[in-house]
Amino acid sequence: MRETPNFTGWRVTVVHREDSNTERLVRQLRLLGAQSALQWSPLGTTAVPDLVIVDADQGWDDLLPWRDTRPACPVVALLGSEAPGRIAWALEQGAGAIIAKPVAASAVYPALVMAVSIHQERQTVAERVKFLEERVRLRPLVHAAVERLMSVHAVNEERAYAILRDCAMRRRLPMEQLAAFIIGGAEPLPEVG
Repeated sequence: MRETPNFTGWRVTVVHREDSNTERLVRQLRLLGAQSALQWSPLGTTAVPDLVIVDADQGWDDLLPWRDTRPACPVVALLGSEAPGRIAWALEQGAGAIIAKPVAASAVYPALVMAVSIHQERQTVAERVKFLEERVRLRPLVHAAVERLMSVHAVNEERAYAILRDCAMRRRLPMEQLAAFIIGGAEPLPEVG
């Protein structure tokens, strides 16, 4: 994240019982320009807010809808306990930051920024992993195209790979896509150059 976010207009759901901590938290969110809703019931899957702040001391597994998946929005945990199990629960829920109880007004903004930054970083990494997994999944096509070039042009594997790579670069296509075209017969075999 290059710049700190402006939370004006953000919808924040605080999943916590009403108490003095939530009063300070809601007041600070209002000063940051965020619209907050306080609830002590499971968060629904429809109308996910821009950010969730959850009570990690008393939270349970079905409180947030994204158990075992990536959170749909940044998550901040409110934590008054040092219990390892409660910290682990907060991490399992996707918390990117923790605000210690009792809530100090000066802790809210940094925690929100940290949670947003970590959420964005997680999304970027997940997209990159998905891209790389797709390329790995398509690697057999590249191998098959290289074998075909080896047999047709009577060249070694290294030279066949270089031919495929050079052709892909000239056409500005990923090697996997060009290999799929060649194997599928939609693309003529590149010439040895």
